[in-house]
Amino acid sequence: MRRVLILRPEPGASATAARAAALGLEAVVAPLFVTRPLPWQPPPADRFDAVMLTSAAAARLGGDGLAAYRALPVFAVGAATADAARAAGFADIRAGDADAPALLERIAAAGHRRLLHLAGREHRAAAHPAIAIDRAIVYAADAVEALPRPARVALAEGAVALLHSPRAARHFAGLVDRAAGIGIAAISPAVAEAAGKGWAAIGIADRPDDAALLAVAAALCDQADRLRNG
Repeated sequence: MRRVLILRPEPGASATAARAAALGLEAVVAPLFVTRPLPWQPPPADRFDAVMLTSAAAARLGGDGLAAYRALPVFAVGAATADAARAAGFADIRAGDADAPALLERIAAAGHRRLLHLAGREHRAAAHPAIAIDRAIVYAADAVEALPRPARVALAEGAVALLHSPRAARHFAGLVDRAAGIGIAAISPAVAEAAGKGWAAIGIADRPDDAALLAVAAALCDQADRLRNG
């Protein structure tokens, strides 16, 4: 059985499900969070020489306030976040293939010193000694209290859970019994670390995008099938 449990919020969840289907994976969608925009006051754009996006939701939910920063270069974690920035009207976009600390290293190497981080209410406050960072909180992701029955059934039947963020990893670990033979696929080492130990199997994508994550999940599914079939 090649089934994956997709836990990221919409609209990303449906996009991941479509990619999974193209790979011959059956997808069960059960977002752990529901995202919503928050009111925010955009700081003056002339205070910054670059923008950082660590989540596609910031670009999708930032609203009209994003327009003030479209002339600035945008540094984004992962291809999905870069695509969301492009859809929001940004033109100069540089996608990083790692996490926020690695992206900050790249921003510093490019000579930027005054950064606006458009972020969610729950975020990782990454820092860099050479960069002054202001954060604007533009959205919230509210956690669900329990997994729906189809998700619980899928896990009981051997589905591999896809984890797209450290917060999702921590929340998922608190909702399930990790000793129940559950396998997880993490989009980065930081996400795997947040999930903790005790899983039946764990795979880590070699870059932070859906293609790499789904490749890991497919390999875990195939490995589980081989074990079941002897």
